[in-house]
Amino acid sequence: MDSFGFDYLRHLSIGTVEYVTPTEIRVILDLDAPQNTALNTGIPSLFPRLNGFVIIPNEIGALVGMISWVGVEHSQYPVRKGFKDYDLIDLPFPIRKMSINPIGTLKQRGKVENKSYVLERGVYTFPSVGDNVILPSEYQLQAIVENNDDNATVVIGKAALAGNFTVKINPDKLFGRHLAILGNTGSGKSCSVSGLIRWSLEAAKEKADKNCKALNARFLILDPNGEYSKSFDGIDKPVRKFKIKIEDSAQDEDTSQLKVPAWMWNSHEWINFSQAAPGAQRPLLLQALVDLKRGNTIDSSIKIRIQSFLTSRKVLLQTFLQDLPNASINYGRFLGFTDSLQKFAKDVTYYKSLIKPTDYYFNELENLYLIISKILKERISKDAEGKYRKDPKTGNYFYSAFMNQDLETIINSLNAIIVSFKSIDNLTKYNKINPDTPIKFNLDDLIPFLQQLAEAEGGNVVQFSHMLSLRMKFLVSDSRLNGTVNPETEISLVEWLNEYIGTNNSENGQISIIDLSLVPSDVTHTIVAVLSRLTFEAIQRYRRFYQRELPTVIVLEEAHTFIRDSKNDDSKYSQLCVEVFEKIAREGRKFGLSMVLSSQRPSELSPTVLSQCNTFLLHRIVNDRDQDLVKKLVPDNIGGLLKELPILPTRKAILLGWASPIPILVDLRELKEEHRPQSNDPKFWDVWVGNEQREIDWQLIANEWQNNIEVEEFLPEGESNPKTDEGGEVDLPF
Repeated sequence: MDSFGFDYLRHLSIGTVEYVTPTEIRVILDLDAPQNTALNTGIPSLFPRLNGFVIIPNEIGALVGMISWVGVEHSQYPVRKGFKDYDLIDLPFPIRKMSINPIGTLKQRGKVENKSYVLERGVYTFPSVGDNVILPSEYQLQAIVENNDDNATVVIGKAALAGNFTVKINPDKLFGRHLAILGNTGSGKSCSVSGLIRWSLEAAKEKADKNCKALNARFLILDPNGEYSKSFDGIDKPVRKFKIKIEDSAQDEDTSQLKVPAWMWNSHEWINFSQAAPGAQRPLLLQALVDLKRGNTIDSSIKIRIQSFLTSRKVLLQTFLQDLPNASINYGRFLGFTDSLQKFAKDVTYYKSLIKPTDYYFNELENLYLIISKILKERISKDAEGKYRKDPKTGNYFYSAFMNQDLETIINSLNAIIVSFKSIDNLTKYNKINPDTPIKFNLDDLIPFLQQLAEAEGGNVVQFSHMLSLRMKFLVSDSRLNGTVNPETEISLVEWLNEYIGTNNSENGQISIIDLSLVPSDVTHTIVAVLSRLTFEAIQRYRRFYQRELPTVIVLEEAHTFIRDSKNDDSKYSQLCVEVFEKIAREGRKFGLSMVLSSQRPSELSPTVLSQCNTFLLHRIVNDRDQDLVKKLVPDNIGGLLKELPILPTRKAILLGWASPIPILVDLRELKEEHRPQSNDPKFWDVWVGNEQREIDWQLIANEWQNNIEVEEFLPEGESNPKTDEGGEVDLPF
């Protein structure tokens, strides 16, 4: 290969291979190899430096290695160039050595006069002992650092140890597979999340077709601390912002009320939210959800309950029809069957009382009751006190045996009512509705309906339902939650998908920010799980309907709070989130849904979720457990690069995995102050010495804390209310 000719090797050679393994190559540096700075590569370059690059030419092109160790060893037989005097005695002599980790192969394309270089992952052939190790030229170093993918147009920073060449990424690879951004508090994770999204959208806008009015991008950011409210202002289209709004404020003019209606929740989320016990409470809750979703109102759901009741009794009577109790069988079985019919008649009376007399089904049930009563009256005889009459001489009861015609008459009447239900209300369509179907129902009807079902069941079920109802009343009555799960303004499923996931309409922004900071802690996991599951199912159904993916990214801040390893947390609340995100991690890529996880404690994250991440952006990590976990997860042989994790400064990170051709230390681009998430360190000193003022009025905070009771009630007589200005708008001091 011309580019690696003899003259070239002699000009840039810095040592020879001494020792080779698949993960490490030891190199003996020449005596005249550069000590600090190499000037023979076309540009001044630092050498030798940890995490710098060298290449070893071979028949394929050149093996690219990253320097992981530099040191001095004493040799008994120094390699001396120039004259040789055999009368001299060789004494121990310091020899410089270094270790490199093989990370890829650099190939040359084109002819010598128009050549270019391409870096490929993997190593085709390893060097032999004695092979020359050389410094990469400026163009080779640029090819190593800069991504050569066609869509690698997003600049995220520079490689400080590789000529300050720009580091570019391909959004298809960065977001096409799950991304994990890990690092301690204050290391720059939030800025990296904000920057990667902003820089990607800005680059896409530059490359977009002139006729494209808006980017067809979708980012759903789950923000538990309210950091990102201003991070994407000024981007191509307005950002959709959602939060729990306790009261109207000028600060929230561009923010909408967060709505996750209860009717969108599936059965698993309802059980987790209400903590319904599996014995009696859980079946009762599921039955109530099914009935309300099938009927929309209590009245119509009662009709469905009546249909279910009549159908089950029909099956029971058909079983009895096969073996009727008659006069030849002892009277015990006869009395047992008689009691069943009597209870059936009472149940019919009960269900008849639940509907209006003007209802068509009222007369149908009345006729059924009369038929059953007539048959019972014809078959048994009772005294004045309502007891069965008995012959004192023979001991036999006075009754007539049941006939097949009796039961067939009742069954035919049942059939007629059931058929009328189906033909008039078209109830067959409800067979496809289950507790997981997102069908609207009135949340205010759920608790009364639960109690109604429990009373129908009787026994201990009433007591269990009472405990469940009290727990749900307590949760739903929270003012911060009520507007979210039971919004005053109704929203349909289509409207919710348009607002939260977005469309390709030019009026919609590409980013949805879900501020979870005011969501009560005991239901935060449920809200996050519902939002994530709805997004996943929507993207999944889009793929099934249109036969192609709808690229969407869901971003989860403080991921260790929501997808904790079950070994560290067995809470039912967090387990709900873990199950949702593990499913997204395993299956989301196939449908176009990818995750961006940001966490300061990777050792507490679910191993299933982390193992599905293909790209990692690693900031400073100090904890030894977190470091050990990261070393086991990373997909590349990066040797000593990860040893820098505890000492990485802010804005510097290690990019490795699918989105980067090689692991590389990146000096990330700096975000403008107004674009940074609101996660800065508190300014203790400036506040202490008075450089920054902090007004303190605990009355305002206490007033809001205590459900917005009017401040005037607590102010001394004659004082005005500082809560509002002349315009009447809230003017909080923070």
